[in-house]
Amino acid sequence: MAAAAAEAECDVVMAAPDGPGETDSDEEARREAEAFKEQGNAYYAKKDYNEAFNYYTKAIDTCPNNASYYGNRAATLMMLGRFREALEDAQQSVRLDDSFVRGHLREGKCHLSLGNAMAASRCFQRVLELDHKNTQAQQELKNATTVLEYEKIAEVDFEKRDFRKVVFCMDRALEFAPACHRFKILKAECLALLGRYPEAQSVASDILRMDSTNADALYVRGLCLYYEDCIEKAVQFFVQALRMAPDHEKACLACRNAKALKAKKEDGNKAFKKGNYKLAYELYTEALGIDPNNIKTNAKLYCNRGTVNSKLRKLEEAIDDCTNAVKLDDTYVKAYLRRAQCYMDTEQYEDAVRDYEKVYQTEKTKEHKQLLKNAQVELKKSKRKDYYKILGVNKNASEDEIKKAYRKRALMHHPDRHSGASAEVQKEEEKKFKEVGEAFTILSDPKKKARYDSGQDLEEDGLNMGEFDPNNIFKAFFSGPGGFSFEASGPGNFFFQFG
Repeated sequence: MAAAAAEAECDVVMAAPDGPGETDSDEEARREAEAFKEQGNAYYAKKDYNEAFNYYTKAIDTCPNNASYYGNRAATLMMLGRFREALEDAQQSVRLDDSFVRGHLREGKCHLSLGNAMAASRCFQRVLELDHKNTQAQQELKNATTVLEYEKIAEVDFEKRDFRKVVFCMDRALEFAPACHRFKILKAECLALLGRYPEAQSVASDILRMDSTNADALYVRGLCLYYEDCIEKAVQFFVQALRMAPDHEKACLACRNAKALKAKKEDGNKAFKKGNYKLAYELYTEALGIDPNNIKTNAKLYCNRGTVNSKLRKLEEAIDDCTNAVKLDDTYVKAYLRRAQCYMDTEQYEDAVRDYEKVYQTEKTKEHKQLLKNAQVELKKSKRKDYYKILGVNKNASEDEIKKAYRKRALMHHPDRHSGASAEVQKEEEKKFKEVGEAFTILSDPKKKARYDSGQDLEEDGLNMGEFDPNNIFKAFFSGPGGFSFEASGPGNFFFQFG
């Protein structure tokens, strides 16, 4: 604003008489106008621009053909940030006096502030024709050239979808053209495309406060809502923009996409609720193809499709969909929860713990804490030996099933049965025999089994597997009056003799 003040300095020279035919009433009007002007100058000096404006207006009303009065009012309007009105006064001042240097300067400055750098350049060039040493015009001409360069760069970068670069260019251009709605709108649109919605909304809202019918600002406001998944409200703004400018191509395309996306998503939701998962999958997939730029809505669509895949027991596909969802929106708790459950279902416990930790950090609820705890328990259990797998039974196996499984596996891996095998095979079979004994020791004891199933440390029961002797378990299990022994009946064949 200080720079504007320099260019907007009021004129204090006395107006020249209108001509040799001036009457007494004309002279009186001129003096009255000059008095109004002097009062305006005094208020201007005090930075009371509203009062200055009033007195310059009185001067113009009294003598409407004086260029300096329009020039001074233009200067005041510039200080008030009312550049469009200032431009009209500046243009009127040079129409009345084409040699009025300050009038041309002010017109150029208004054009530049409003973003019309080409028109501004013509004004500054006219000043230099009248006064080739005018340093202010020389500098302003450079400023106008700079703005034109930023405009060209921004146009190319927008086509390249380098929206950050466009925002940078518009910020630089707005330093010289602070009242240019066109630059502000382009910046706001790029901010929206970058996902910086609050900033974009702020710029668009500022413009709408000054001009509620600005179709571009209405479009950007709708775009922000559209990208924030407030599609219904977004459509209202797009429709309003099209009322103001029926040929607004961007608003037309955005409105069409918004309506199509809303309809397709709702159809997918309906199909899901009816249990028609195949159709829901197809509809969500079609919705994802409508607008790749709508990150938040697409994140929800990926998560919805992930839920469908989980219902269809396509768990890896569900995980992929949820991963795509959090790539688009890394704050999307629901997608993390869905993926974590799929990880649990596929026994990928480390990944499940990571997702639940992310969720709990975001929303510290009792439910999320319990989910994390459960995943941590399962992870801990997964790192231990799977005794059910060793015995070849499921987790709901009965006591008899566990005994039968032990009998079968113990006889299968007993070292005596493999006494004729290579050292490597004997070592492997001994290891398996020991594991079978460990499994039976734990799963045949209700207390130990309960602790094992809950993920608790078995060492607390005094069971040290490092000192465990599987032969003792074997002897106890097969104990009888005559004992037990292996006897060979031929190469590679054994029978078991019980006493």
